[in-house]
Amino acid sequence: MKYCLLLVFTFLCLSVPAQDSSTVSEIYPEFEECSNVTYANQESCFKNTFLAKFKDDFKLPESLAQENYTGKITIVFEVDEDGLFQVIYLDAAYEELKTEVRRVFAGLPQLKPATYNGRAIHMQFKMPLQLPLDSSSALYPVEDVSEENNKEVVAHEKESQESNILEEYERIKSDDFTQPRYSSQINIPLSHEYYSRFDAEINQIGLNSHSASKPLMFTEVNKYYDFEAERQKLLQDRSTYAGRKLWNEHLVRFQTDDYWFTIDPGFDLQIGKDFEQTEHEFTYNNTREFIIQGGLGKKFNFYSVIYESQGRFAQYYNDFAESIRPAGGDPAIVPGRGIAKTFMNDGYDYPVAEGYLSFTPSEFINIQFGHGNNFIGDGYRSLLLSDNPSPYPYLKLNTRFWKIKYTNTWMSLRDVRPEVTNSGSFRTKYIANHYLSLNLTKRLNLGFFESVMWENDNDRGFDLNYLNPVIFYRAIEFATGADGGNAIIGLTGKYKISNQMYTYGQWLIDEFSSTDVFGGEGSWKNKLGFQIGLKYFNAFKVDDLYLQAEYNQVRPYTYSHNSITLNYAHNNQSMSHLWGANFREFVGIARYRKDRYYGSAKLILGKRGFDFSEDGAYYGQDLYRSEEARPFETGVEIGQGNTTNSFYSELEAGYIVNPTTNLKLFASFIYRDFNPQVNTALNSEISTTWINFGLRTDIFNWYFDY
Repeated sequence: MKYCLLLVFTFLCLSVPAQDSSTVSEIYPEFEECSNVTYANQESCFKNTFLAKFKDDFKLPESLAQENYTGKITIVFEVDEDGLFQVIYLDAAYEELKTEVRRVFAGLPQLKPATYNGRAIHMQFKMPLQLPLDSSSALYPVEDVSEENNKEVVAHEKESQESNILEEYERIKSDDFTQPRYSSQINIPLSHEYYSRFDAEINQIGLNSHSASKPLMFTEVNKYYDFEAERQKLLQDRSTYAGRKLWNEHLVRFQTDDYWFTIDPGFDLQIGKDFEQTEHEFTYNNTREFIIQGGLGKKFNFYSVIYESQGRFAQYYNDFAESIRPAGGDPAIVPGRGIAKTFMNDGYDYPVAEGYLSFTPSEFINIQFGHGNNFIGDGYRSLLLSDNPSPYPYLKLNTRFWKIKYTNTWMSLRDVRPEVTNSGSFRTKYIANHYLSLNLTKRLNLGFFESVMWENDNDRGFDLNYLNPVIFYRAIEFATGADGGNAIIGLTGKYKISNQMYTYGQWLIDEFSSTDVFGGEGSWKNKLGFQIGLKYFNAFKVDDLYLQAEYNQVRPYTYSHNSITLNYAHNNQSMSHLWGANFREFVGIARYRKDRYYGSAKLILGKRGFDFSEDGAYYGQDLYRSEEARPFETGVEIGQGNTTNSFYSELEAGYIVNPTTNLKLFASFIYRDFNPQVNTALNSEISTTWINFGLRTDIFNWYFDY
């Protein structure tokens, strides 16, 4: 009996038709039109759909069409693991035909990639085309092409390369330019006006976006905001070369399948009048810029801008620039720009260079090394890290996965005071910080910030302890010695009330002593800062009307240190709020944009506390004084010292000349009233009415609200 059962079982096994596992497990790339077809029809659906789309879009170049051209094009391409089309080999008699083929491939949609055993793979194809196009064109997977035909392709390619090697230079030509910057790891330049254009789009309820760690990269924002579509809306109908370059395009642009770059001139040309300044008739700024940016492959980008500038500003601004002048005889540091030399006896000459290399080894990590500024926060101000100071060298690591964005930044800063300058060389110090942004819910974002400063004492140099991207810096500070560094920590928060409104805030702790902070006696050790703000988009149902309200306060002695070099500053400027410490302020901002026209209004009311003299009691505003000169242990409050009420208002209206480079024609009006309790050599009562007209490439923030 058992032999009969064995015989039946064997018969049944042999009766089951064998399946080709390679056929079952390999699935062709899938167009959207083929999503519902059966497995058996997937191959034919892919081929037919591809050929139909290619033939519909392909246009024979006009010069060849007039000649009734006939010929053959051979194309070898692949659909990669991301479902993107990539041309591998292209043979045609004329360069115009190759350009047209590349254009058609660039317009093909992203597919669901081919898979093998469920894993995404690339799949290659060969397509011989007979021109003019007819129904005889066919598509073959590369592995199905006969060995003879494959040898023909390779041999023809080798022959073509050998015969055309002397034409290598002439073959370097640009393909159609597709604005690749908008999908690259290039930083979006820090411009409050520019960021306000997409602030609402990246903060919709339910998005897993992170907006506080700036500058943001185009690739972080373009999935929420279509830069190219918005640019297209603003383009003008210009037929001449000069007209296109001035109003619509980059001056020089070049793009191939492997790399791209653009070159542009930039300008910041301003002429104005400070009506309270009698010594000079006009204020001015004359900046010429050279901007180059590009990408090599998909993972490497670069950006560089050189500024050559001369200027003279309103009197209060000149006075502040000269009050923070460096050692060595230079007359001033232009805030946010850099060290200035004398220009024509009454102006400043201040060259600046910025740039960075951006490398993205995987979809989760971006590494940047450059010279520039960074910003942390969702407000107009930042109490943690601002773009207020001059540019500095930095190394930045952005890691993004799940609901987290984690930013590590290492910076090299300078102390330029005469007392620490050695043989004409400024004192170097370093800052390392990390910022963790977590989307706790679809509405609530929380962030944790930690930073430490240390100097090159005992030839310590850059302390490798701080390269650890996840360790708590406060622990390192103790490990390297009590005076080895100065750490601060901070918290950030953002809550999306609706798709048109969100509130945000920051809390800074420079030195935490629970006894002093909660003792209620106003200890000088209570070194805290606080921010709360609200943004309202399309306010009151008016499209593109943007409103913002913000409150900031920082207690005296925050950011300072007994070892003055360890303060939170660079080039005599605060690394956070431009007022230093010992202040409170209210900021109100309104912005509106219609097509190429834009306007903004800004109002700032503040209370500040200054010292009465440079060598007298230290009341906690100037970061470059020692806390040991403080007059009180307790009873410390905001505005102590030479109490000063500050009022600042600014109106600006303009026209975007070129939306690609953000070149603007503008006019501005500033009224500032500065009223200290006692006039001193450091601070005296002054009211300023300042008007400005200019043409500016808006790629960094000017702050005149000192």
